[in-house]
Amino acid sequence: MPTSSDNPVSDVPVPSDEGGRTQPALSFQDVAAGYGGAAIVAGVSLGVGPGEVVSVIGPNGAGKSTLLKAVTGRLSVMSGRVTLNDRDVTNTRGHLLARMGIGFVPQVKDVFDTLTVTENLEMGGYLLARQQVAARIDQVLSTFPALAQMRSRTASTLSGGERKMLAVARVLMLEPAVLVLDEPTSNLSAELAHAVLRDQVRRLADSGTAVLLVEQKAFEALGVSDWAYILVAGRVEISGPASEILARPDIREVFLGQSAGEPGGRREPEKSQAHE
Repeated sequence: MPTSSDNPVSDVPVPSDEGGRTQPALSFQDVAAGYGGAAIVAGVSLGVGPGEVVSVIGPNGAGKSTLLKAVTGRLSVMSGRVTLNDRDVTNTRGHLLARMGIGFVPQVKDVFDTLTVTENLEMGGYLLARQQVAARIDQVLSTFPALAQMRSRTASTLSGGERKMLAVARVLMLEPAVLVLDEPTSNLSAELAHAVLRDQVRRLADSGTAVLLVEQKAFEALGVSDWAYILVAGRVEISGPASEILARPDIREVFLGQSAGEPGGRREPEKSQAHE
C-alpha cells in the first residue's frame, strides 16, 4: 500500500492541536481495515463530538468508504480500536451499533423503494415500542416538514433530494447520538447537494448530534464542517479546522483537485476504479 512518502505533500505539516473541540462521542484509534488480509486504511485516528460535523475527504481510492464500513460493522477492523463514549465497540455488528446510538446512512440502498414514506419511517423505528412509533414519526417529520406532505408516497416516486431526506429521517427514528453519512450527495445536482449539506447535515449537528461525513464533494463538505481529516493512500495526511483547510491553497491544489490559482473552483477528481 502506498505510504505518505509516496505523495507530493509529504512535507505539508499535519496540524495536531485539537484543543477546544468537544469530547468525542465516536473515535478511532490507529484503525486498519481492508479486504482479503490487505489493509486499505492503516493507522487512522479521528473523532467526532456532539454538535460537530466532521468530514473525511480525499481522492477516490483513498479508503474513505472502507473506513466507514469498518467503523459501522460491515467490514472487520484488522487492528486498532473504535470507541463510542469510551466503550470499545470494535467489530461490533451494525444492528448492535444501532442499538447503542450509531445511525448509518449508506450511499446506496438507503430506503425501501416499495414502501411509503410512513412505512420507511416505521421500519426505521423497529427497536421502538409499538406505541412510541407514531409519536416519533411526528417528531422526525417536524425536522423534515417537506416529508410530512409525502407520507403516503412510495419511496420510488421521490426525487433524489427527497429520497436522501427520507434516508436520514429513517435513521433518526432511533435518535442516534452519532450519525454516519456515506456520500449523502451522490448523484444529486449541485443545488440539491448544497441543500442536503446545509439544510440537513448542518442543522442536525446544531441540534447536538455528532455527524461523521464522508463526501466526495470536498468543498461543499468543508463549507458545513467544523473539523476535517484528509485521507490519502489509506492514512490521515492532514487534519484541522475545516475553514483553515479550505483556505490553504497548497491543500486545495493537491488534495481537492483545484489549482492554487482557482480559489472559487469546483473541479472534483475523476472517479477511480480502486477499492474504497
